[in-house]
Amino acid sequence: MSVNDPVTPEMSFPEGFLWGTATAAHQIEGGNVNNDWWAWEHNPDSGCTESSVDGCDSLHRWPEDVELVAGMGLGAYRFSLEWSRIEPAEGEFSLAALDHYRRICAACRERNIVPVVTFHHFTTPTWLTARGGWEASDAPEVFARFVARVGSHFGDLIGWACTINEINLIGVMGYALGSSPPGVKDDFVRHLAVNDAMVKAHRLAVDALRSGPGKFPVGLTLSMDEMVADPGGEDILAAAQEVLEDRFMRATTGDDFMGVQCYSRVHFGPEGQAPNEPGVPLTQMGYEYWPQGVEHCARRAAAITGIPVLLTESGIATDNDTERITYISEVLRGVRRALDDGVDIRGYFVWSLLDNFEWSLGFRPKFGLHSVDPKTFARRPKPSASWIGAVARANGLVPAPA
Repeated sequence: MSVNDPVTPEMSFPEGFLWGTATAAHQIEGGNVNNDWWAWEHNPDSGCTESSVDGCDSLHRWPEDVELVAGMGLGAYRFSLEWSRIEPAEGEFSLAALDHYRRICAACRERNIVPVVTFHHFTTPTWLTARGGWEASDAPEVFARFVARVGSHFGDLIGWACTINEINLIGVMGYALGSSPPGVKDDFVRHLAVNDAMVKAHRLAVDALRSGPGKFPVGLTLSMDEMVADPGGEDILAAAQEVLEDRFMRATTGDDFMGVQCYSRVHFGPEGQAPNEPGVPLTQMGYEYWPQGVEHCARRAAAITGIPVLLTESGIATDNDTERITYISEVLRGVRRALDDGVDIRGYFVWSLLDNFEWSLGFRPKFGLHSVDPKTFARRPKPSASWIGAVARANGLVPAPA
């Protein structure tokens, strides 16, 4: 199937529906040596399989990445800013780094691509982590200062703004599971304190962006799962929903949208999170293959927040690109069902543009619409790249390539 072949969509989407793809700075740029994740992946006790090293060399190859988005015919590109590049020492802002990200926004605009900018995507400068990271008493204000400085430099070019990516995972991964910096396990008190700090940081960031140049929707993104209770797990499920999702959805009051990011389904039993359901296939991440979860989470987010939903990440880690197309097709059928029921969903972003660094699992999981050669960094489109482009051009679900 060529992107220019006429196709008849199986179903159409609303006029103006935003079709995009997403990346994150630390996962693709390479050489982000001044943040907590670089330190973490070089800690032999962290459990990380490898370092991000050069990533996909997108620090230098970003024009090529923007061209990939344009070539697919997508209307939006979601990318993140590396805070530690922009503010390499506390209170010192790099004009070169600010100009770098301004150029990315401008290049998107020149190609009729909406730049969707994420201000924090898991990485925090080491100068802040050295004095407590998100547990520092002034961390929310420090983050808001960074956001304000960025907004003043290129807020006029921003299309949508996501303050904090998966705002709920900073606490759960860093202070409950211990799988992300700072690697603390099972400290519920610190976990909840960091949750509160993240919410405050988000609210201050929203105010900072609205006080600067440009007029664009502002919101946060939340990592969501379709959560289900196995027998006896109803109370644990309710508690998990409160800590992992509901606390943050209540914090969206006054926001323009909420970013929903869903990949799968999780189970809860009387002792906590329960094993996956036997017989359900798993992805390379160990998640259940469960495209139905996106529809469930979009409906839940819209019902609780009362604001529009933007599906800021959705995809599957697999070496089988046919499976990727099948998975996304099932997701989009669910999105259409939700739209038909009046759920206000504004767009859909595939994770990810590139096969990239997947945090503690390194480069093994393959989420990308394009593969990346680990030595030359050459990008090669997969059939799913052409297919999602055809979906975007048709503004509807089209058949998979023959």
